[in-house]
Amino acid sequence: MTDEQAKKDSSHKTKMQKLKENVDFSIAAADTERGVFILLTGNGKGKSSSAFGMVMRALGYGYKVGVVQFIKGAQLSGEELYVRDHCPQVTFQQMGTGFTWDTQDRSADIAAAEKSWAVAEKMLSDKSYHLVVLDELTYMLSFKYLDQEMIFKALKNRPQNQSVVVTGRGGGSVLADMADTVSEIKEVKHAYNSGVMARKGVDY
Repeated sequence: MTDEQAKKDSSHKTKMQKLKENVDFSIAAADTERGVFILLTGNGKGKSSSAFGMVMRALGYGYKVGVVQFIKGAQLSGEELYVRDHCPQVTFQQMGTGFTWDTQDRSADIAAAEKSWAVAEKMLSDKSYHLVVLDELTYMLSFKYLDQEMIFKALKNRPQNQSVVVTGRGGGSVLADMADTVSEIKEVKHAYNSGVMARKGVDY
């Protein structure tokens, strides 16, 4: 080994030791055990996909999971089909009216949102659910389909050990302030803007 290689190895070891110290300190400092509220927002692709990744993670440990989708059409995605057909421990509720810019019927959308929220509210009060995913819930706030105070109260008063994931663009500062973790997924580039069709098994 040359002197230069030895110097690089020593520098790398020092950096990794410092990194390990920082990680160990953060782990030791995190001494509160409870459920968390995660908000996945932003204009980029992958918010719902990330939420379903957490669903699979919870299922891997045998936990009970609830999923309510507030803006989805009749076409289920691959992960939704798998969960519905192979994961009986997941309670799955889909609004089912399609995207609002397709239905163009505010009254029908509000009625469907209220029906789905009733299911979500029950999940958020049931301590047997380890994880509840409220997919695209932020749009219900943006479009004023649901009362925001009702939603905030249910999120705040859920069982202590229950975690909840909310996805969708926007949602407002109050929702972000309530959340324990907020991830903003930013679009840098999207194949759709280049005329590439959504691909089965990748995009849905």
